[in-house]
Amino acid sequence: MTPLIAFDGVSKWYGQVIGLNKLTLHIPAGVTGLLGPNGAGKSTLLQLATGQLRPSQGTVRVFGQPVWDNPALNRLIGLCPEQDAFYEWMTGHDFVRTCARLGGMGRREATAAADTAMDRVGMTEHMHRAVRGYSKGMRQRTKLAQALVHTPRVLFLDEPLTGTDPVARRDLIDVIREMGNAGCSVLVSSHVLHEIQSLTQRVVLLHRGRLVAEGHVREIRTLIDKHPHRIVLVCDRYRDLAAELAGCDDVDGIKFLHDQGGLMVETRQPDVFYARLPQLALSDGLAVREVYSDDDNLEAVFKYLVSK
Repeated sequence: MTPLIAFDGVSKWYGQVIGLNKLTLHIPAGVTGLLGPNGAGKSTLLQLATGQLRPSQGTVRVFGQPVWDNPALNRLIGLCPEQDAFYEWMTGHDFVRTCARLGGMGRREATAAADTAMDRVGMTEHMHRAVRGYSKGMRQRTKLAQALVHTPRVLFLDEPLTGTDPVARRDLIDVIREMGNAGCSVLVSSHVLHEIQSLTQRVVLLHRGRLVAEGHVREIRTLIDKHPHRIVLVCDRYRDLAAELAGCDDVDGIKFLHDQGGLMVETRQPDVFYARLPQLALSDGLAVREVYSDDDNLEAVFKYLVSK
């Protein structure tokens, strides 16, 4: 069977800087996690796969077709980029509808598709507000809506959960899972292993533009669990949050980040810790506003793999 996404001997150079180095990778249907620290080459890989960049060497194909200079493929591909690129004065619905129109839909079809996409990501209540007033989580939801609006068969998501609160994180994970279960091929990039593990068991690891490892997430998790996970929680009442967490068996350490208004929590049981977060964020008015993980433990695993 022809892989839906195929990189064969692909390199991408930016002058003297190597973005990807002789990458050969075949991605089948379903959800695949793309892991790597910042600068590993994840965004370059996604830009090559969506035809935004031309490979310096090798070939990139989607559905067996070359991606570069092939605009017809755009109707089959959805992209949720890491960076925001909104027209701040537009409403979320206007933005998604405009993206649908640019994809070739008529007015009525685009309006209906935007309604469906915004509802799918839980933005119906806020879709007629200006984007300038959206929170980080709302912006992430809206970016995902524009990627889904034309019902793509392949979906590329670049750090889609970055900066979101625990509730938005769970909602977006549910939407991505639904896309994979519906037969859409989804490639999700992240530097946080737990996010990927909640979506799929298939993992691809990049480091400095090279393919380090690919396979079942359990194999990678065995290596990562040797290192403590460092998770940052931003919360107005972070001292009260620390008191709540101090009695949890899965919490190994807590460090106050006064300048950020939050905590850094160390745990060797991230599954247990993350599973409790949504309920904790909504209880006792603690209102956890942001959750993210440091790169340190993942970087340590990459160094281990590279040294081997």
